[in-house]
Amino acid sequence: MTRQKTSHTFTKIAFKPLHTNLFNIVLISFFLTLGCGNLYSQEIKSKKNSLPAVKQATKTEKKTEKPNAVVTDTIKLDTVKPKKAFLDGKVRYVAKDYAKIDQKKKTITLFNEAELYYKDVELKAGIIVLNYDKDEVYAGRIKDSAGVLTQYPNFKQGASEVQPDSIRFNFKTKKALIFNSRTEQGEFKVKAAITKKENDSVYFLKKARFTTSKDIDNPEYYFQTSKVKFIPGKKVITGLTNMVIADVPTPLALPFAYFPMSQEKSVSGIIIPSYNDSNTRGFSLQNMGYYFALSDNYDLTVLGDYYTNGSYAMRFESAYATRYKYRGNINVRFENLINSERGYPDYSKQNIYNIQWSHSKDTKSNPNSTFSASVNMGSSKYFKQSINQANVGSNLNNTLSSSISYNKTFNTIPQARLSLTATHSQNTQTEQINMTLPTLQASVDRVYPFVGKDGVKKGFIKNINLQYNLSGKNEIVTTDSLFFKPQMFRDAKIGMQHSIPLSTNFKLFKYFSAGASTNYQETWVTKTIDKSYDTSQSKVVDKTVNGFDSFRTYNFSTNLGTTIYGTFNFGADKKIQSIRHVMRPSITYAYTPSFEKYYDSYAVDASGLITTQYSRFDNGVYGAPSKDNSNIVGFSLSNTFEAKVRDKDSTKTEAKKIMLLNNLNFSTSYNFNADGKQVLAWQPVLVSGGTQFFDNKMNVNFGATLDPYAIDNSGTKINTFNIDNGGSLFRMTSANVTMNYSFSNKGGKEENQQSERNGGRKDDLFGTNTDLNDSRNSQFANEKDDGENVITEFFKSKIPWDMTLAYSLTYTNANRENKISGNSIMISANMDITPKWKGGVSTGYDFVQKGVTFTQFRFERDLLSWRMAFNWNPLGDNANWNFFIGIKSGVLSDIKWNKRSVSTR
Repeated sequence: MTRQKTSHTFTKIAFKPLHTNLFNIVLISFFLTLGCGNLYSQEIKSKKNSLPAVKQATKTEKKTEKPNAVVTDTIKLDTVKPKKAFLDGKVRYVAKDYAKIDQKKKTITLFNEAELYYKDVELKAGIIVLNYDKDEVYAGRIKDSAGVLTQYPNFKQGASEVQPDSIRFNFKTKKALIFNSRTEQGEFKVKAAITKKENDSVYFLKKARFTTSKDIDNPEYYFQTSKVKFIPGKKVITGLTNMVIADVPTPLALPFAYFPMSQEKSVSGIIIPSYNDSNTRGFSLQNMGYYFALSDNYDLTVLGDYYTNGSYAMRFESAYATRYKYRGNINVRFENLINSERGYPDYSKQNIYNIQWSHSKDTKSNPNSTFSASVNMGSSKYFKQSINQANVGSNLNNTLSSSISYNKTFNTIPQARLSLTATHSQNTQTEQINMTLPTLQASVDRVYPFVGKDGVKKGFIKNINLQYNLSGKNEIVTTDSLFFKPQMFRDAKIGMQHSIPLSTNFKLFKYFSAGASTNYQETWVTKTIDKSYDTSQSKVVDKTVNGFDSFRTYNFSTNLGTTIYGTFNFGADKKIQSIRHVMRPSITYAYTPSFEKYYDSYAVDASGLITTQYSRFDNGVYGAPSKDNSNIVGFSLSNTFEAKVRDKDSTKTEAKKIMLLNNLNFSTSYNFNADGKQVLAWQPVLVSGGTQFFDNKMNVNFGATLDPYAIDNSGTKINTFNIDNGGSLFRMTSANVTMNYSFSNKGGKEENQQSERNGGRKDDLFGTNTDLNDSRNSQFANEKDDGENVITEFFKSKIPWDMTLAYSLTYTNANRENKISGNSIMISANMDITPKWKGGVSTGYDFVQKGVTFTQFRFERDLLSWRMAFNWNPLGDNANWNFFIGIKSGVLSDIKWNKRSVSTR
């Protein structure tokens, strides 16, 4: 019987039981069975010839027996033919209206919401007819009360799924005939008038169309072809293929087409270039290359550009990862730039390059060691002159920096640590490069030699501790033109420094925290200098002396500090109930003796009568020891202000805490050894502070320098207090204020990751680094359509937007100039103009230079399966525009059109 739902109406067949004497029937059957002497059974013929039966014979029989006699089996053969088995597996089926079995036609008919399950086949349809004599099944639609065909078949076998109008399938041969099939294979959606399934791996389609559009029946575009060979999970091979947009055939046609359909994460393939032209370099093909899916752990992309005037570029990009071990990526870019034509006055030729490497190690692989890398180095002019990328945000940055570090912890007692770091800092304006290759840091944890067996560190003596630190450097200062040339390594400064700090801390008068420390240092170098007056050149020359040398220094310091709390209460019924003020004053004293023994004298003129002192360790990697005593006391005061206010929510009983000032700091120092001429006793008072407003959306930071000394008419500081010279107590020599405000009515804002990696900003105040050749960089690329009417919902809600403001003000008055040296504002805004349109702008204004700063306009249109974008930088040396339109799908990302202007800078 068929399985039915309890609410279904169907015809029941009732069987009336026969009244028999069951005991007598069973007894008679038993005796009849025992009485049967001869049995006949069906013989199963063996495929191989069986050995002849061997009969045991008596002595007399052996004499007359013929050799190799064959014994005939007397068991008769069964002539009854076996019945054909019903399929070769269990069949489950269900239907809403009825399940009719026709024994004559050997069919089972399932009607209305019919379902059939057999092995790995799942079939759902309005009507299903199973012919178990031919091992075939048919599925189709049925009409509803309005005469409309509904309940389209859904055929699923393994990972393949098809939604046709009707289907015929043979369980034995696995062949199928499918009409008006709709199926999804990866990012493709395929619809065909007739589909013939040869086996599990080969399909033939007639009058087919395939697309990446969400709506297969009404797509924005599709590829129309008459014949298709389709191998699921591997490839699609077509005959004459024509691209159709909005049901209008286009002139774009191919005699044949091949589309990869691999189920793997990525497959190797050719990257189709885009065409551009330039007034200075001619026609070009950009971003042509090949993608190598080398393995599941790493890949390689090779891209190139070529201009008809001879300019070319190469880029190698690779990403790698091993789960629970490490991940990273590396980009190497090289460009050979030629401007104009040879023989013209504006002709130039140069090579630029850029190397980026990012690597991170998973701490799970080895918690006692780490390795990381963040590299961005190359030609200082790369981001300004690159012919391929719109490196807008990176172009405005003046510094490239890199760091590679390895850290190792040794679980000894006491614990030891080792760190190796290579750093790189490059100023793209001056083209100066500072590198350390490498820096060595090693240390042994603090040891408390006077702690008792109880392990309690309390008091002056028990808190005494010491440790050992080792530092080594190979420092290089060079320029772009000498980078990685022999001169660069000859000018390297190598040194090593050992230090043993000894310190303690303790409580003083219950409310004060005191500390004292001394530090012994020994410095080793491999180069020193020898200064002398050269009469032939009539000047003082420095001679580099190669060889090991060293010096030793020591110092002493102590500090005293406390924390003071003050609360001003205004009453629980007030809006501001109380203000809390926390002050942390501290005083420090540091003494370093003179190490004049490491200084020598040299003549500054030919007479030799005028001499001055120098240290042979000058310009060393760790500098020279101090010549004079240093006897300095420092003062600092940090403040925080916090308020308790009545919460707007009347149901809350506790007050709300608000930070008024995160910090307000004052610091200065006094030098007891100042001579009052070259060195003045009091240092300027440094003031700094910061706070946040509007639920931490606005950050405000400020700073100022207050000098107590006056200046003369030439602008030189003199040993006279400003108040004694007719001025105020302090003379403000500089001040600055910066404000950043980010606000929006939508979720978190995406970071400008590529710009940050190139050395730019995380936000888009300096624009975005958009490579319009990659359609997957779209803001729409990962959005999902929930099937709702987005137009209607859009006008029922607020328009999504976000905005970032930055303001900077700098005041300068070092020599009575009393001027605003910097005053600028920058703004970046993005808005979802409509559900399909997005727009953005980055701009600013410099009030000192009286001009508009960098400006960028961004527009993007979601065309469902397509994406269109336009970026425009209208001002300055970076003036350019980019237009892009292409298919979002990564499989068809090469179907695009990209047009851009090329800057002539």
